[in-house]
Amino acid sequence: MKEWLKISCLLCVFGCIREIRPSEPYVTEYLLGPWRNITEQQLTHDVYPVGTYSYLVQLVFVFLITDFLRYKPLIITIGAAGVIIWSMLIWTTSLLSLQILEFFFGTYMAAEVAYYTYIYAKVDKKYYARVTSHTRAAMFAGKLVSGITSQLMLNLELMNYKELNYITLGTQIIAMLWAFGLPRVDRSLYFHREQLSITEPQTQLPGVGNLAEMDQQQENTQKQPGALSLLWLHFRNAYTNPRVVQWSLWYAIGLAGYLQVTYYVQVLWKVIEPEPVIAWNGAVDAVLTALAALSALAAGYLHTGRLRPRASLLILGILSAVEGGCVLICCWTQDIYWSYAGFVLFGALYGFTITVASAEVARNLEEESFGLVFGVNTFVALIFQSLLTIIFVTDTGFELDPVGQYTAYAFYFIGVGVLYLISVLIEYLMCRNNDVEKLENSLD
Repeated sequence: MKEWLKISCLLCVFGCIREIRPSEPYVTEYLLGPWRNITEQQLTHDVYPVGTYSYLVQLVFVFLITDFLRYKPLIITIGAAGVIIWSMLIWTTSLLSLQILEFFFGTYMAAEVAYYTYIYAKVDKKYYARVTSHTRAAMFAGKLVSGITSQLMLNLELMNYKELNYITLGTQIIAMLWAFGLPRVDRSLYFHREQLSITEPQTQLPGVGNLAEMDQQQENTQKQPGALSLLWLHFRNAYTNPRVVQWSLWYAIGLAGYLQVTYYVQVLWKVIEPEPVIAWNGAVDAVLTALAALSALAAGYLHTGRLRPRASLLILGILSAVEGGCVLICCWTQDIYWSYAGFVLFGALYGFTITVASAEVARNLEEESFGLVFGVNTFVALIFQSLLTIIFVTDTGFELDPVGQYTAYAFYFIGVGVLYLISVLIEYLMCRNNDVEKLENSLD
């Protein structure tokens, strides 16, 4: 087996095992069940927001530390944080312990950047596209197995909501141990770069010529920018490109809305169906994962040389508005199955749109700045998500009930879609006017 493929497979095993968390589709059912003394309001206002804020604060530090420590320690940290989270879910009961748990959940999510960027430091650039698809596919596979497993365990009455946490704890322990076996990284993109000589080797007689060559090599080495200077250079080059800014903004806005919708959807379902005979959350998660994977593949196929940037933006504007409509179906119905259907369709459309947005951002970037730009975009997304939480969820803002929150999120997506459709129209009219002026100038 080729070395790059071996490394990719090792990392993908970690990614797949980590995503096998059958308790996750039912975490709200578990927390509001007889095992804990906590109310829905406490869960929504005092527990879940801590995870959002923790993720936001830790992401910046984790991104820099990941590069400095060369990825592997942070991948091990993902597994360790998972072990802490599910151990606390099983063996603690207080509100404070849940809030501490949410802090570690922020670590668990923030350190995910190491999983995505580790592979770029270990394989040649020509394999980037393939290994990226491998790591994404591994996570989809893990989520699919997780959803199917949880639904089967409950439907066959082999486990209850609490007992599903034991499976999740087991997978996190295995993932942590597996991470120790990943190959160490000798270089990274910023803090541990290879020192390359710019001059070509030449055959010379001993004497002044060799001394001059050594001086030139030292000068070239000194000219290489430091880690922070290179970070700033990549950041400036990326975000002075209008196309990168345009698509990065959509990426951040779309991701923020998606995180918020998925984060609180179990609370919404609990309001629509307080005491379900069978909660189909696991099956919904499995179907959503499968459709999101297919739509991501479809987006990659259609986008490659088939969609121009303006056409991509038009499609995203329309689909964003449709996503908002799907969220309205989720919250305005009294039938839990319609809410499930709206959520699945929303997830499938998001899988398509975020893939197109990611591809458009990547199209306009230098390869080495991929990790930095997507890290910054995720950070901006978390700022937007935190604002949504403060405005609509907490008592600092409107403190809406779950149905009111999801109505707001729906119009958030609809508003984004309308804004981008307007921007496409303005861009089209501006280009058309420029073409007319060029034609008139050529005739003159």
